[in-house]
This record gives sequence, C-alpha cells and structure tokens, in this order.
Amino acid sequence: MSLTGTELLNTKKHFETLDGLRGIAAIAVVVFHFMEFAAPKYEDSFIGHGYLAVDFFFCLSGFVITYAYDEKIKEIGLGRFLKLRLIRLHPLVVIGSVIGLIAFVFDPYSNLYQQYGLKNAMLMFISGSTLIPYPLVQERYFNLFHLNPPTWSLFWEYIANIFYALLFYRLKRYGLLLLMIAAAFLLGYESYKSGYIGVGWSGDNFWGGGIRVLYSFLAGMCVYRFKWIINNRLGFTFISILLLASFLVPYTTATAPFVDPLIVILYFPLIVALGAGISLKGRAKKICEFSGAISYPLYMVHYPILWLLLSYLEKHPLSMDQMWVVIPIGTVLLIVFAYIIMIGLDIPIRKYLRRKID
Repeated sequence: MSLTGTELLNTKKHFETLDGLRGIAAIAVVVFHFMEFAAPKYEDSFIGHGYLAVDFFFCLSGFVITYAYDEKIKEIGLGRFLKLRLIRLHPLVVIGSVIGLIAFVFDPYSNLYQQYGLKNAMLMFISGSTLIPYPLVQERYFNLFHLNPPTWSLFWEYIANIFYALLFYRLKRYGLLLLMIAAAFLLGYESYKSGYIGVGWSGDNFWGGGIRVLYSFLAGMCVYRFKWIINNRLGFTFISILLLASFLVPYTTATAPFVDPLIVILYFPLIVALGAGISLKGRAKKICEFSGAISYPLYMVHYPILWLLLSYLEKHPLSMDQMWVVIPIGTVLLIVFAYIIMIGLDIPIRKYLRRKID
C-alpha cells in the first residue's frame, strides 16, 4: 500500500531550529516594514538590511523542500506535490488578499479607493488571490500586489516549487551546484545593477525577484544534497543572534551592492547548515515550534494593517520617539492577529483541504 503525501512527510525528521529561525526572520520583516515608515531611508534604519529576510526564506524553502520531497516526489507524483504545496501556501494568500481588500476599501485616512474605484479594487483582489501580478498603485510604490505586497515573494516561491518538481529534483548534485554558481553570478550582477538586492516586489524591478529566488532556493537544495549540515551546540538563542546580525548590518548605498550578495550567497546557507545541525528539546523546542507556526501567517497578514498605519501617518505624522513605542506594541499585536488568523482560518481550511485529497 502506498503512503499519502501527508503520511510520507510525517516520516521525516523535523528541524525545529529552522522553524524558529523562520519566525525570527518573519518578525524582522515586520519591524523592517514599520521602520520603512519611520525612517524611509535605509541608512537611517537600525534594520536597514531587513529585506534580506526574504532571501533567507527562499534558502530555507530550498532546503526543506529538498529534504521533504527528494526521495518521495516520484511516489506521491507531480500532481499531489503541487496540491500539497497549494494547500500549505494558498489559503493565506487568499486570506491576505481579503484582509487587504477590506483595509483598502475602508481605509478612513486615504482616498485611494475612491481614486481607483471598485473595478480596480476587485482586479487587485483577483490578482492577489491568483498570484497574477497587477502593479497599479504608483502612489504606494507600484507593488506587484498592492492589497498585500508580501505576496510578491509567494509568486516566486510558487515558481521555484514548479521548477523543483519539473527540473531541479532531477538534477545530479554537481549539475545543481553548477546551476547554483551561475545563479550566484546573476545575483551579484543584479545587486551591482540595482544597488542592492531588495528587488522583485515592484513592477519596476520584477525580474530581480526571479534572480533572488533562483540562487537562494538552489543554495538551500545544495545544503541538503551535499550534506553540508553542521552538527553543533550553539543553541537557538545564539543562532538567532547570528541571523539577526545580517539584518542589522548598517546600510549604506556604497556598501549594499557588495554586502547584500555576500550575506545571501555565503552567510545564509551557513546559517541554514548550522540551524539544521542543532537539536532542541524542552522549552526551546516549543518556542521554535510556535515561532515556525506563526511565521507564515504573520508574514502574510501584517502588511494590510501597515497600509492603514501609513495612511494615518500621512495625515498625522509621529515623531521617532513615538514610533519607538508604536513599533514594539504594533509588532506584538500583529503576532496576536496572525495567531487568531492561523487558529481560526488557516489551520481549519488546510485540514479540510487535506481530507479532500487524502
């Protein structure tokens, strides 16, 4: 008797430390987005390289997908693999779009809805729910998915998953390594051309997202395929500090074109290799399990709320001292909001859909 996709995955070891790091990176993204409003110039932000958390997500994804599916994708088949990925990822894509639509239509501090109208609002909702890019609102940075901007990375995550299922998992180790090296050169060129790696989210820098996911996803795959996992006793706290350090490196326009690729090409695969080599138990394990569980919901529901904050700040600017109060309180409230969404909607929907395919 063949195993279902869910049963197959349940036979695999779980990397709790990597889950914990995913949560740390998600919180860093939220704080980074808050700081974009408080200090629009990255040079003035204490977390000016926070956008690199997305590259860390891509690297983690490459490692985890390869670990979970390399030996099983033939057993479960291409169709089931894609269904499992859709069930894991897409409910929050749609939920984020719904929240984004509500925030857009009922934003009391902005007239963008009146300016763009119901038709465009619905087109943006369909765009966000189906992952078809529709950059429209130039007043708000020309995001590929205005209602919920972080959706841009899910678009590229889906592309990476499709390429994995059709091509990447078939590649031998050194073919994969050569492709990763070529992608590293592309990433370096993109960073030099754009001045940094924080691209891929806008209609103005769309293809940069493909370059970012290509390298980092392949790097994560190589960490697993070449068995670069480094067994160690650093512990979750110390490895979290190592990860946070990459986001807290002072940002300058002169150094970003070189610092960004160094962090993404060398440092993040090392963090994944170290994180995968840490075994946890007790309280640290539980913290990491919660951190990993909340990471994706937090990433996918926080930005529509931040759009409301930005609209408010445009009408009623706050001082930096006031923002130092808003940011930690806002981050905690967003974690609570994400938890409610996860428990009330995401988990029940995913359980229902899994029952339908098993």
